[in-house]
Amino acid sequence: MATAPKHTRRKVTRELYAMIDDFIDNQGNKTFNYKQVSHAIGADTPQAQKAVAMRLAEMEFDGELIEVTPGKYKAPNRGNVATGVFTRRSNGKNTVILDGDDEGIFVAERNSMHALNGDKVKVLVAARRKGVEPECKVLEIIEKNDQVFIGALTVERHYGTLSTDSKFLATDIFIPRGKLKGGKTGDKAIVRITDWPDDAKNPHGEVVDILGRNGENNAEMHAILAEFGLPYHYPEQVERAAEKIDAGITPAEIARRVDMRDVTTFTIDPRDAKDFDDALSLRRLPNGNWEAGVHIADVTHYVRPESALDKEAQKRATSVYLVDRVVPMLPEHLSNGICSLRPDEEKLTFSCVFEMDGDANVIKSSICRTVIKSNRRFTYEEAQEIIETGTGDYAEEILELDKLAKILRRRRYENGSVEFDREEVRFDIDENGHPVDVFFKVSKDSNKLIEEFMLLANRTVAQRIGQPKDKKKPKAFVYRVHDKPDDMKLVDLAAIARNFGYKIKTSGTAKEINKSINKMLVDIKGKGEENLLSVLAIRSMAKAVYSTDNIGHYGLGFDYYTHFTSPIRRYPDMMVHRLLEKYLDGGRSVNQPKLEEQCKHSSDMEQLAANAERASIKYKQVEYLADRLGEMYDGVISGVTEWGLYVELNENKCEGLVPIRDLADDYYDFDERNYCLVGRHTKTRYRLGDEVKVQVARANVERKMVDFALIDDKGRPAADDNAGNDVTAKKALGNSDKLKKGPRRAKQQRTRRR
Repeated sequence: MATAPKHTRRKVTRELYAMIDDFIDNQGNKTFNYKQVSHAIGADTPQAQKAVAMRLAEMEFDGELIEVTPGKYKAPNRGNVATGVFTRRSNGKNTVILDGDDEGIFVAERNSMHALNGDKVKVLVAARRKGVEPECKVLEIIEKNDQVFIGALTVERHYGTLSTDSKFLATDIFIPRGKLKGGKTGDKAIVRITDWPDDAKNPHGEVVDILGRNGENNAEMHAILAEFGLPYHYPEQVERAAEKIDAGITPAEIARRVDMRDVTTFTIDPRDAKDFDDALSLRRLPNGNWEAGVHIADVTHYVRPESALDKEAQKRATSVYLVDRVVPMLPEHLSNGICSLRPDEEKLTFSCVFEMDGDANVIKSSICRTVIKSNRRFTYEEAQEIIETGTGDYAEEILELDKLAKILRRRRYENGSVEFDREEVRFDIDENGHPVDVFFKVSKDSNKLIEEFMLLANRTVAQRIGQPKDKKKPKAFVYRVHDKPDDMKLVDLAAIARNFGYKIKTSGTAKEINKSINKMLVDIKGKGEENLLSVLAIRSMAKAVYSTDNIGHYGLGFDYYTHFTSPIRRYPDMMVHRLLEKYLDGGRSVNQPKLEEQCKHSSDMEQLAANAERASIKYKQVEYLADRLGEMYDGVISGVTEWGLYVELNENKCEGLVPIRDLADDYYDFDERNYCLVGRHTKTRYRLGDEVKVQVARANVERKMVDFALIDDKGRPAADDNAGNDVTAKKALGNSDKLKKGPRRAKQQRTRRR
């Protein structure tokens, strides 16, 4: 069969494409598929219809069409006016997230109208050009987001400026003399942007608060809290409201509760804790079983809904734990006083009481309001000594609880809980807040004893409400949920683990997958690949959040789970206490959408608090290493990016960056999938989890940045042997005032060593 000449086929193709383009140009915002296009342009043969389908697929791939549903397309909006939220970046890469979309569209600074991060804006989206990233222009700032920045003041005769390292602002803020609020050069301050004139390079602002002198510990800790929008002091009216509250343990109140003051009860907490919100009790029952009580401070008895105290607690949602302090959710009169389960004081509690046999099987349980009197306050170290020696105060009760907890723990792992044991870094701080030493918080049997009974109580409460005995529809409740791992991250983990001879299931039940992860975590203990695989396993997991939609807790392997045991420091626990009281008394279900809003707020605030804690740890790590410039340490590569290698030191868990610019021996490609940098010529490979030796090169406390230099086994810069370069240690360490200001993306993820 003869075929048409090539030039004829090309002509037919051009004509077909032109007809398709004409059709699309007349569709506006309507959707279409290849059959509709074919019919409209007269492509009535199977070959022509196939060509139409192929052309539409190509246009979608090139960004000229949007595939709304499989096989159904529409033209992207051209010159479209839309609204969205502006994201400002100090590197100039400003974007707008359009309403109903997750992708950011680039906004050049000249087209930004000086919009600030979080501003609601109206934009003109430019027509999309093939091969060019979409771009838009701000037409109007619809709603301004209240902006504050933290930095150091410089005060001149008639004005001042605030210099900030915020990733959301590249310029200093101009402050008129009358709006400095007494600030002086060198003060750490919070400044609100009030205006940004069209013809001005710098925004104008006013001082909101002076935190102290730049570099002083209190000022820096308050600055970290302010950076994340977290409070660093209590409103006076809230403090006054708290001071008016009396413990109020009257005979009438005791009569309404289960009286457990005569049962042996104690608390086990960190040595520096002041807010004891949980206690354990234990006694032998006449039938030989044990009665174990988990007693939780009855905070909601004192903090009434919609009161000033309640509104402040709801807004904060959590206590914030920085390196050197706790910023409590509730004023100290409550958190460390009335509600704290201190020894030899009668306290009102909300309790889960379990009858258990010697094999830790729960025969029956009850949830009730109680009154207790703690006999003893133990630190974790004191309880651990009793567990190890078998002697000490209330040794019989502690040893029995430890035995029951170990059975509960073993059974939990058998049923699919994931076992992650990570050391937590803590600092010894001097009187000026300066770190002088590092130690590690290690979870021992005494910690695990408390953990297991808190898990049991939380699970019991969630199951009581989420799985009613009368088979009625469960009432709206606050659950602590944890989604399954990210599928792609789990597949990547399994592939990398397979290279080391370990098998991880990527499909099947949660129990089966988690058991395979646990087996790997046990098998890699003490081996070279432990760091790599344990970090990847943690990163594959989702974040736990609060929700009214109970999807279960994947990491724990629980179908029902909540937070009931820490109402002094977590608002969701207060919500749970109130819902429990209401539902146990036969009350109707609360409004679920409103409850979900509160859950989301609590999850968001929990994340902010965690970010602030990490920032405070990072600050102290930089302070600690700034005193140790030039010292060498063994470490592990804890992160791999296109701008360098993050290394965690074995001795103190401090982390710093080996900038890619300092790897002077080769060009390095970033292999994102395999978490490594690979030298193009030498084939040198730096991989997540690899052991390395580094020297502390630079430390910038203000920016919370530490740079390391790689060192070989002989204490020389690692580039010496690999490249034969005459690189001295001094050159490798560089100069502290030439710090890298931020990550740079290399073209095609390639970076040349300079």
